[in-house]
Amino acid sequence: MAHAVKWGIISTADINRKVIPGAHASPAVELAAVASRDQAKADVYAKEWEIPRAYGTYEALLADDEIEAVYISLPNTLHCEWSIKALEAGKHVLCEKPMSRNIAEVEAAFDAADKSGKLLSEAFMYRHNPQSKRARQLVEEGAVGELRLIRSTFSYSLYDEDNIRLRTDVDGGSLMDVGCYCVSGSRLFGGEPEHVQGEAWFGPSGTDWAFAGTLRFPNDVVALFDCGTALPERDELEAVGCEGSLFLDDPWHCSHPVIELRSEDGVERIEIEPEDSYRLELENVSAAARGEAELLLGREDAVGQARALAALHASATEERRVEL
Repeated sequence: MAHAVKWGIISTADINRKVIPGAHASPAVELAAVASRDQAKADVYAKEWEIPRAYGTYEALLADDEIEAVYISLPNTLHCEWSIKALEAGKHVLCEKPMSRNIAEVEAAFDAADKSGKLLSEAFMYRHNPQSKRARQLVEEGAVGELRLIRSTFSYSLYDEDNIRLRTDVDGGSLMDVGCYCVSGSRLFGGEPEHVQGEAWFGPSGTDWAFAGTLRFPNDVVALFDCGTALPERDELEAVGCEGSLFLDDPWHCSHPVIELRSEDGVERIEIEPEDSYRLELENVSAAARGEAELLLGREDAVGQARALAALHASATEERRVEL
């Protein structure tokens, strides 16, 4: 890349701590600014994370003509609103997942990207990891035979009802927080679902504290997943075919990337060189902004994701199967 893309961060959310190290480590990324709703907080945060500029409003960062791209880590309900504002301000946007389960909002955000001539991408960082790319390639090559079943899980324990992840006013809950990975992982192998069914336990905060779902894909492929904010820590992804299965024990964080190919002949371990998924997603948007690469995750994937999440949420709340 000729020169690094100058990035800013909208919000001082906790997820930033996973993104910032990769930004600092990449020659393709120059992390130049961060914005908070409070100038003093922004100043302290910028100093702590060695970010040159600090802004006390999100608008002030967007008004900085030197900032070329922004990473948006605001609460779920603000993702599309501020993506649109950033795009209209002439910035490329990497929006933290899930962008929204409101399909119209996601479409509007990508319409704004098209109108501005800028890029918009949903930040499913695991999709950029070599482990995910290799797993999908193996399934497509027939390593497990004809694909029949996709199984996944992602859960952890959180019982603070005031935590933003458990609040209904910002579209919190296990499906939106971690189940969205299971939905994305199912779609990685299966494509777009034809119909879905969801069941949820809604905890004291009003959000789903445990969620289980099924997705039916073309070619008679079925996906099963469960997620939770009130369950033990678990994360798995498996693609099962007529001749074997492909199993990922660390599919989302990709901290210890290993693909297990399981068949009657035994287990073949395919070890993948560890990579920082957050750095890779920033580099993909940066390279695409320079015209040096294709954007990995654009409109089609984000709209498909929102459509599946909306259908699963409706299925669980209305107690019915939802066609897509």
